[in-house]
Amino acid sequence: MESIDLLKIAASVLALAIAIIGHEIAHGLVAYAYGDTTAKNAGRLSINPLIHVDLVGTIIVPLTMYFLPMLVGAESGFLFGWAKPVPINTATVIRKGGYNGAMQVDLAGIVYNFTLAVFASIAIMAMAKPTTVDSLIYVFTYLFVFQLLIINVVLGVFNLLPIPQFDGAHLLMHLALKHKVNAIAEFFYKNERYGIIVVLIVLMTPLKDYVLLMPVQTILNLLVGI
Repeated sequence: MESIDLLKIAASVLALAIAIIGHEIAHGLVAYAYGDTTAKNAGRLSINPLIHVDLVGTIIVPLTMYFLPMLVGAESGFLFGWAKPVPINTATVIRKGGYNGAMQVDLAGIVYNFTLAVFASIAIMAMAKPTTVDSLIYVFTYLFVFQLLIINVVLGVFNLLPIPQFDGAHLLMHLALKHKVNAIAEFFYKNERYGIIVVLIVLMTPLKDYVLLMPVQTILNLLVGI
């Protein structure tokens, strides 16, 4: 494997870690602002990556999404995953901030990802594309910023999808409860256990092209024209 490939993998792993760990910490921080100390008491507001690792979302899915295309002769895939969700006492958040507070918690990780993507897009446009005369440090930095942009847009879009157990579904649940449309909230609550199955179906089928990759490409075009 060439050194550039190794640099790309290292840059992608670091960018993914920053994206998914920060995403979860953002949920916990907003909940903490509404008086919920659950995540803080569990030590989940720490940037220590080990306490955020989820076997499926942090290890199995990213490896599969990246290397599976290579096994069938295609280019390497995009890196994607998620961390272990931070524990949130939604009742405390709702008691202090109402359903609007709960929706702010739901959106916190998404806002974090898109904000990081915007900063990464500004940085990447200010950087010259690496050439053969550039140092490995510069090449790594460029690849890292580029992956930070891509991965955060992918995560932001993904988490807006109304998939049970994930942020988009939680947002719809609390929006429905706010407007007393209990049937929608009950639907997502009852089907939370199927969320991972839905994720795998989306990622492993052409569905990802329409519900994930097309919106991602549109946002990337708006940010940096790629």
